This record gives sequence, C-alpha cells and structure tokens, in this order.
Amino acid sequence: MNESETRYRNARVLVVGASGFIGRWVSRALASCGAQLQLAVRDVARARRVADVYGFRGEFHELADADAAAALVARCAPDVVFNLAGYGVDPAQRDSDRAARINSELPERLARALVPASGRARSVLVHVGSALEYGEVSGNLAEASTPQPTTLYGETKLAGTLAVGRVCAAHRIPGLTARLFTVFGPGEHPGRLFPTLLESARSSGPVALTAGTQRRDFCFVGDVATGLLKLGASEVEPGEVVNLACGTLTPVRTFVETAARALGIAPGRLDFGAIATRSEEMQHDPVSIGRLIELTGWKPSADLADAIARALRFARANARLSAGSEG
Repeated sequence: MNESETRYRNARVLVVGASGFIGRWVSRALASCGAQLQLAVRDVARARRVADVYGFRGEFHELADADAAAALVARCAPDVVFNLAGYGVDPAQRDSDRAARINSELPERLARALVPASGRARSVLVHVGSALEYGEVSGNLAEASTPQPTTLYGETKLAGTLAVGRVCAAHRIPGLTARLFTVFGPGEHPGRLFPTLLESARSSGPVALTAGTQRRDFCFVGDVATGLLKLGASEVEPGEVVNLACGTLTPVRTFVETAARALGIAPGRLDFGAIATRSEEMQHDPVSIGRLIELTGWKPSADLADAIARALRFARANARLSAGSEG
C-alpha cells in the first residue's frame, strides 16, 4: 500500500468541483484509494453520469455558492478538502463577478470553514491554482516569483491563492495551493487542443492550428491527480504554494505532431498557422518543480508520447466519455 492509499483509505474527503475536468480525475484516484467521497457539484444529475464513466462513487451535494460550501464543510466534517472549482479557463467565460465568486471568494470561505474549533482535528486543504497567476514573470518559474497576472482568470485565481495562504498561515491549517500548468486529457473543455485533436481524428478535413511555436509544460491529467493526492498527504507549510508540473517545456507543435501520430491524423492535415495565437496566452520559461519533488519524492512523467498514449487509452475505452467539463 503506497502513501496515498494509506492516507486516504476510509478518510472523509470533500471534493469541490468533483465532476469538472480535473475534479473527476481526482475523485477517480481517491476512489481507488478507498476514500469516503463527498462530492460537491453544480449539477448532480450530470455529475452522476460523469462518475459512472470515471468509476467513482460518493455522496453528491449541489453547490450553489460560497455560503453553501462553508455549510457543507461543517456538515461533512472532512479530513481532507480538494478544491477543484474554477471559472475562466474557457475563453467564453468572461463574467468578472462569477470569476471573483468562484476563484477568489470560494477558496477563502473553504479555508475559513476549516479553522479548527476546540478539540477538532485540523483538516487538510488542497486548493488548485493556475500558472496564469504568474502572468508576465520571466526566468525560471519558482514559487517565490512575484506573480504578475494579466488575465481575469489569473487575477482572480491569484486572489484565491493569496486568501488561502493568509487563512492557513494565520490558523496553522495544513493547506496549500498547487499551481497547475498545461493539463491535458479526457474531460477537457471542447475547443481546447487535446479534444480538438480527438475530434479531428473522426473527420477528414484540415485541422486549423496556431503556428505552435509557444512552449508549454504539458502534463497528463491522471498524473496531475496523482500529484494532488501526494501533496495532500505531505507535510507542507500552512498556506504554501507548490508548482505541480513536469518541469519540461515542449513546443505546442511537437505536442500536436505526437498526438496526431497516435491518432492516425495525416501530417498534411495539420494546418499550422491557420489560427492566430491568442494575445493572452502565457509565455514562460521552465517551471521549477524542486519543492514538489522535495515534498513527495515524485514528479509527473515527462515522456510526452507515453502520456498521450495513456490519455488515448482511457478515451478509447470509454465509449460514453463526455468531452465537456463541469465543476
């Protein structure tokens, strides 16, 4: 039995955003460890369908707002809370009020709900942040870098990270923010790169793409879920931030060509440069993952071909797989 299995077996674990892209994979990983899952989602009926595909079970709770999240923590008394809720990854999500509520207010309310009362054990909080919190930071991206976000998503996610840090540090809550980079795999929002390639494998026309010169730290969502569980079982400084990435930058074009080979998409169909690179896309240098390795003794696989193959095996094995993501 590994460390994660020991930590989570029979533990009461609240997963906020359990049917979203990353939340469903975290829930799947926790289920395999024998955790007692409390699953907070926006749409219970849809979440049950996602759970059937991804192979996890638990008690579902409809989550309407941050107040409901705090009340849910009090009611469930979880040993561990994973906050995977987020708004703004999809370019169509541009409601600033909603972004503030989900990305900033919700994580702070969750952290405050975990402030231990007399005689109550300290619950662990694993909050998921974003690389876009760093924004225009250059050089080796280490956790001590001063963030300079340039997008609504990055700004509101940073506000949530800072709030979690303040509350956890003030009350000695064993909580952290895991900053994620370019996560890919089944369950992503339609229109993102990996689901676009999956869909293109079922057609015959050209695949419109950017030039693909931008470099990204690509990480398979299954590995990200593993890393989040490992961080939740680690001895962290209350409120600290940890980069969760592979530590290797790959040009987008290389990712596309590698996935296209695995999917049987002919090279001539890949129309690089047909789409302009979005101005808000982050350009960054290599990501420092030293703290992740120090805490967990582990890092995600940097073998891109293997990671893509694992993602495709899961997608192909699940005919009922829904590409769309929901928290």
